[in-house]
Amino acid sequence: MYKAGRQAADMQALIFDFDGLILDTETTDYESWRRVYAEHAVELPRNAWVAAIGTEGKAFNPVERLSELAGRSLSEAEVRGRQRPIRDALVHALEPLPGVEDWLLAARARGMRVAIASSSPRAWVEGHLARIGLLPHFEELVTREQAARAKPHPDLYQRAVEIFGLAPEDALAIEDSPNGLAAARTAGLRSVAVPGPMTRGLDFAEADLVLDSLAAQTLEQVLERLENSG
Repeated sequence: MYKAGRQAADMQALIFDFDGLILDTETTDYESWRRVYAEHAVELPRNAWVAAIGTEGKAFNPVERLSELAGRSLSEAEVRGRQRPIRDALVHALEPLPGVEDWLLAARARGMRVAIASSSPRAWVEGHLARIGLLPHFEELVTREQAARAKPHPDLYQRAVEIFGLAPEDALAIEDSPNGLAAARTAGLRSVAVPGPMTRGLDFAEADLVLDSLAAQTLEQVLERLENSG
């Protein structure tokens, strides 16, 4: 857990989640599966979906659930082959969420190191960051391949601060899901939660600060608030 004593103004690194924080891929992923479920005349259970946000894909298998609801065995390859093109078309229309680029520029101006800690595969994260022009802002991409366990376990954040050669309390995690928040807190980082459309209303009580959007406050304002809150 986070150790008190470090000054927020002295934070040396920002570590961002990716899905739902940089791009709203959580909504597009859910929507693509919702459409596939609708084609089988059933509804995708939102509560089960939301509970798995921020961790690895096998935490909830949408094909297995679809088979259960439809009352027949469905081919994993065929169903995912139908879902992926829908998802990809939706995702490729996305732009960075408000405030993301401003925070990245502010971090650079402060000399802070910046990384991604994501339960998603590297190809997914790197490809989309390159597409939207934000890849050069990130010194490190710590993705699913680099940790024994995905979020909510702390491994990804532990690996990120290890790569930077920093103590956990020298880094600030930015997350949009309770699973991600739990990972950051267990690893010892302070944390800012920025819930998105899919995670708004979930429990973020353990966050040091909760924002409606990264555009709601600047990095400087957030560091000042964290400083004042101890």
